[in-house]
Amino acid sequence: MKLYTRTGDQGKTSVVGGRVSKNNARVVAYGTTDELNSFVGQCVTQLDDKLFLDIKAELTKIQHELFDCGGDLAMVKETEKLSYKTSLEMIEFLEERIDCYIEEAPTLERFILPGGSIPSATLHICRTVARRAEREVVQLVEQQAEYNPIVLTYLNRLSDYFFAAARVVNFRLNVGDIEYERSGLVFKNGKRKDQM
Repeated sequence: MKLYTRTGDQGKTSVVGGRVSKNNARVVAYGTTDELNSFVGQCVTQLDDKLFLDIKAELTKIQHELFDCGGDLAMVKETEKLSYKTSLEMIEFLEERIDCYIEEAPTLERFILPGGSIPSATLHICRTVARRAEREVVQLVEQQAEYNPIVLTYLNRLSDYFFAAARVVNFRLNVGDIEYERSGLVFKNGKRKDQM
């Protein structure tokens, strides 16, 4: 089997249901989920088994789910033979883990900067790439293209998961979060004041 096919040399690529330009909003969105998956994989390699076996398992699960998201985004139309894979159960799992990590990490009062430790910084990269993927899926919505709406919610929740996990990673490593030095008190009991 050859790795290269030459079929994309003129700027077109295949999606489930036809061929489109490589800068098509659908391709851009699933390309960013692929980029995100790579950063998640990098983070898995940075985490020690003794302290982070739970988070490593979750991140591996998320890698499979991001592949599902990419597959759903590559599907021009759901059919009887091809159905969407991203599910509400995936979102519920993320929410449960976010709630646990908020309880584990120190109370958040101010905005923080990405960093502290290498794996925490990588999780913040994951968070921002997830936000970009979310914005790109919104472009599909605005074009009234068919898509799995659960993917948009999943990416939104996933960025919150990465934020919560990044803080727990620093906490378990006994590394403090880096507070944004010009931040006032923005959070109360770990929640933003404008959300209370």
